[in-house]
Amino acid sequence: MGCGGIGGVVAAHLAERGGAPTVVTHNLSIAAAINEHGYRLRDSGAGRSVPGRATAALPNDAGVFDLVLLATQPPQVVRAAEAARAHLHPAGALVCLQNGLCETHVAPVVGADRVLGAIVVWGASMPVPGVYERTSAGGFVIGRLDGAADSRLAVLSRVLEPIGPVEVTHNLAGARWSKLAINCAITSLGAIGGERLGELLRYRFVRRLALEVMSEAVRVAHREGVRLEKVSGTLDLARIALTPADVSGPGSPSLLAKHAVLLAVGAKYRRLRSSMLIAIERGREPAVEFLNGEVVRRADAFGLDAPINRRIRDLTHAIARRELRPSLTLLRTLYDGSRSEAYAATAAASDSSHAAR
Repeated sequence: MGCGGIGGVVAAHLAERGGAPTVVTHNLSIAAAINEHGYRLRDSGAGRSVPGRATAALPNDAGVFDLVLLATQPPQVVRAAEAARAHLHPAGALVCLQNGLCETHVAPVVGADRVLGAIVVWGASMPVPGVYERTSAGGFVIGRLDGAADSRLAVLSRVLEPIGPVEVTHNLAGARWSKLAINCAITSLGAIGGERLGELLRYRFVRRLALEVMSEAVRVAHREGVRLEKVSGTLDLARIALTPADVSGPGSPSLLAKHAVLLAVGAKYRRLRSSMLIAIERGREPAVEFLNGEVVRRADAFGLDAPINRRIRDLTHAIARRELRPSLTLLRTLYDGSRSEAYAATAAASDSSHAAR
């Protein structure tokens, strides 16, 4: 369900293996391009076309499925789950490939026991309908949000392994929150800045904003009792979160090391362009409520503050309404406006609480 950058690459690999997946996209131009030309892949080698079909709606006679891969943008995930519900085998599962905590949004549709999560640890884009470019290497982290063992994970692993290495986790919540914290920074700042990740993270003030965004998310995750997992086995969000020394002393060795980590992230994913920005450019609803908005809502529930995530959420909605235009200048305005003493006090209190843990 869904055939943008991620969905298209997944569908193409499944079709290439002869699996004949049923592929649904509500975008008529994407369906037409695939049906005429197949999935046109651009990766590290020469481009190739994989024969395949796509439909604009799931046919009533489509039958039942053991696995339904949800690869829409987050704002469309519930609608996609509802469309697939009648075709899901009683022992089958919906699989959330989106960023954020979409499992919690899909669970009310089919029941939490019929929802699996698959964190996509690679990037892809669709520059034009039906053309797919994988922008970074990687695989998947799969599991259940409640951490329980599930025999369907072995089946899902076999389905996804030809696309990239698969890791099964019993702490999907911790992995999801870590990825959420990163996307709250990378995806949303990319939507506001309007540049590719590598270009944005060259700027120190952008890296500082990213650290502050992630620190707020880490704080909320800890309040929820989540044990954060390392991203790709190396990026430790608990260690990246700002400490009191980082806040009060801009030249601290700890802070310099964290900037170095973000520079490395920018170098690895330098070609990555914000999926949220692409959605806005195509006139679609941005996923900011499933990223920064998720952090803000959960922070509010705990009586915490998340001022940077709140500002980012509001700015992104303003860009989607065409009231503002993405630019590095707009990012700089966000940074300058967040340098208040009130925010510094909030950040210090947050980090002191984190340090106590």
